[in-house]
Amino acid sequence: MNLSREKLLLRKIEKVKTQLAALGDLRPGSLSTQYNVCGTPGCRCKATPPKKHGPYYQVSFTRKGKSSSKFVRKQDLAAVRKELKNYETMKTLVDRWIDLATELSNLRLANKRT
Repeated sequence: MNLSREKLLLRKIEKVKTQLAALGDLRPGSLSTQYNVCGTPGCRCKATPPKKHGPYYQVSFTRKGKSSSKFVRKQDLAAVRKELKNYETMKTLVDRWIDLATELSNLRLANKRT
């Protein structure tokens, strides 16, 4: 019975590895939309009601303990959104792999004891 469970876990792990390999480009972080007010007197951003400048798009992330942000051009938004989604999918798949690998390891250790 444990042998069939082991084979099932191995198949599931291989499926996760295949999905990871197919992901494509990755980008950590979150995308935000910014609207700014300039310092030019009489500008539309100072009117009542104000018409702020923007939108400007920005990706913020922390990598290796360092926070950073990058502006994103409007024409690059679709690609950046896809990369952000791929990164989130990668994290989910890695968590799944760890869960399966832990279960497999526990099963193998239990089989050694019997």
